[in-house]
Amino acid sequence: MSDQSPPPGWTPRDPDTPEEPGPEHRQQQPGENGQNGQNGKSGQKGKTPKARRPRTGWRRFVPGWRLVLGCLLLFALLLGGALVAGYLLVDIPPANSAATAQSNVYLYSDGSQLARDGEVNRVNVPLSQIPRTVQETVLAAEDRDFHSERAVDPKAMLRAAWNTLMGKGKQSGSTITQQYVKNYYLGQEQTVSRKVKEFFIAIKLGREESKNHILEGYLNTSYFGRNAYGIQAAAQAYYGKDVGKLTTAEGAYLATLLNSPSAFDVVAHPQSRARAVARWNYVLDGMVKKGWMSQAERAATRFPEPGKIRPAAGLSGQRGYLVEAVKDYILDRKILDDTTLAEGGYRITTTIDKRRQNAFVDAVDEEMVSELEPGTRKADRLVRAGGASIDPATGKVVAMYGGIDYTKQYVNNATRHDYQVASTFKPFVFTSAVENGSRTRDGRRITPNTIYNGDNKRPVVGSSVPFAPENEGRLSYGDITVNTATDLSVNTVYAQMVVDVGTGKVKKTAISLGIPENTPNFVSGPAMALGTMQASVLDMAQAYATLADHGRYTPHTLVEKITKEGGTVKLPDRTPLQVVSREAADTTTSMLVSVVDNGTGTAALAAGHPAAGKTGTAEQDRAAWFAGYTPDLVTVVSMMGQDPDTGTLQSLYGALGETRIGGGGYPARIWAAYTKTALEASDPLDFDLELEPGAAQSPPPPPDTPEQSPGDEQSPGPPVRPSRPTGGQNNGGQSQGGRSQGQNNGGQNQGGQNNGGATAQGADAGTSRGTDQGSAQGAGQGTAQGADQGSAQGADAGADAAGTTAGPQGLTQGGTTAGRRPLPEFVE
Repeated sequence: MSDQSPPPGWTPRDPDTPEEPGPEHRQQQPGENGQNGQNGKSGQKGKTPKARRPRTGWRRFVPGWRLVLGCLLLFALLLGGALVAGYLLVDIPPANSAATAQSNVYLYSDGSQLARDGEVNRVNVPLSQIPRTVQETVLAAEDRDFHSERAVDPKAMLRAAWNTLMGKGKQSGSTITQQYVKNYYLGQEQTVSRKVKEFFIAIKLGREESKNHILEGYLNTSYFGRNAYGIQAAAQAYYGKDVGKLTTAEGAYLATLLNSPSAFDVVAHPQSRARAVARWNYVLDGMVKKGWMSQAERAATRFPEPGKIRPAAGLSGQRGYLVEAVKDYILDRKILDDTTLAEGGYRITTTIDKRRQNAFVDAVDEEMVSELEPGTRKADRLVRAGGASIDPATGKVVAMYGGIDYTKQYVNNATRHDYQVASTFKPFVFTSAVENGSRTRDGRRITPNTIYNGDNKRPVVGSSVPFAPENEGRLSYGDITVNTATDLSVNTVYAQMVVDVGTGKVKKTAISLGIPENTPNFVSGPAMALGTMQASVLDMAQAYATLADHGRYTPHTLVEKITKEGGTVKLPDRTPLQVVSREAADTTTSMLVSVVDNGTGTAALAAGHPAAGKTGTAEQDRAAWFAGYTPDLVTVVSMMGQDPDTGTLQSLYGALGETRIGGGGYPARIWAAYTKTALEASDPLDFDLELEPGAAQSPPPPPDTPEQSPGDEQSPGPPVRPSRPTGGQNNGGQSQGGRSQGQNNGGQNQGGQNNGGATAQGADAGTSRGTDQGSAQGAGQGTAQGADQGSAQGADAGADAAGTTAGPQGLTQGGTTAGRRPLPEFVE
């Protein structure tokens, strides 16, 4: 049956327009009655209310206010119910395991035990025995409104969460009550369930216990570092006194430690002193704001130096240094926080190779410690040593030497940041030059064969800061190649080179290699080329490991695995990254091989493995460095001078009976002895190098020939490289066995020199060829190869200029004789 047609005159309805109600459904309006409504005058009719138009488009997805209000009310009811339920269901538990915390066990890489960090040091005292000013310092540091606030502060918690999300660092919004609950009843794990329990227990505790009870518990359970739990143990650990005898200043320092116990220990971490003092000032300023201290008292208060660390007997020898280094690694990378780690119960497998660790200790003992006579030589009391050894392929720290004994010298010499790295920084300058394709002021590309002027106090050109550095011994070298300048560690050449490359670029390269950006005194300027920054031995080992691995940076690690009660703690990602080109790293390595073969680092040849390295001597001889590597092992060794009583940095002049202590002497010999033993199970490996274009070409003619144009500074043909030494020297000159007799073409007659002067057939450096790389053809340049390695202990790189004495044609102070080797005491 078909649909009926609409009646005539019927207008189709718009489907989007609501239907008008029919007459039978419409209510009668005022004025519409049977009498006057029949005629339907529009002016007398009432208006019909409009029906609500349904939402269309995007408005359909926006909830109405009734729905929003209903949801808010429902959420409020649910939240209130949850709070009530949580308060009723969560009881105050008994004290947690932190009250009787376990030890952490540290293991060598093979699983054998390295050390156990000792039981928790805790002594509880009543609040009445803690001076009021000491209580107030803690409140000023952690919770200034403790006595007037509630047990929890939701606003502070939300503010802390917001600041953390906004990248202002991890912040806490916990009150002292919440912190006490965490310390005493729960644990340090960062989980939602723990935070929920903490919230409800704190509320219940705040209702059931007095403020004094909570504050007393907090002061007796907080961790202050040095394995000390509670204010009494901290007073003894830092100031050797009972808590009742603490001054306000001392209390403020202990309160400072609550924020970061390990980092703010100014004895264990002198590099953090500025931050610790700033926090201490913040505490005292808070005391003044709260009216707990007068302005006059504040002005008269001085920073109270804490006492020395008294390590546990179980951490004697190297064990304490290794444990502290591993702890610092864990805390610095936020693997665990201070208090969580201090709770104990962790089994920490380190990367330390037990055999290599013992070899490092033996090398230092045999080469240096056994020679010390502190009873008869006053300077020997100042001698310290530090070392770090890294596998460049994996970044694992396989050995570390922190000092003679952790219970006697508690500062780890391998990780401290207060000594200049000196000339061990120079390779980073050259690496940056190759990486950036840098050129000299007159447009010549910088390669190992590029000529620079090495005269003493030559003003640096192009620097906004006037700088005219001295060479070691105030020696002038004339025009020499970069390779020779590296062999002899010529300051004026590298000061000019760092400006040619750009100090900002050099700093960026050093950071990419592994030097921390926040290293003390890491200032961009021409002086940075001389190693004025204060990186640690471990930092330098990291950077040299990047060079050894062909420019690939692998973040170092001291930790292989961390477990607790069957669970494994996640460690940071250490994916290798190519930070400089292989050509830049390898060309630098080729020059450092020359330093060991012909230059200031010849003592390292005793390792019996192909090696690259660089020596360095800090200002006033306060430190002597040797940073060296084979293809499979990187090791940095430093000797340092420090007063054992005051802790001030001191010169090494006269130590071990030597006039000077240089990087190529004791540090290089320690390096060689350790490396020989550490690699005794492996065959010597040659370096596999890919050099920058032009790096392998022979050097340009000597400076007295007509100067070449910038484009022609490289001469064709392979470089002439001297043979390895096969004999010794007599009176600073080589015996006939010290050099093969075939090198008499413009070089040495019958392989030797007598008393440091060239023989009749030895060419003057101005006419000989091959001065680069210590070639024997330059009369004085190659004389170090057969040196007795003990003859040069007084210079940076003991064998820096090993065995050469000042002959008629040798270098003189202030004079210029290109290509000659100076006296050992004049080589940096």
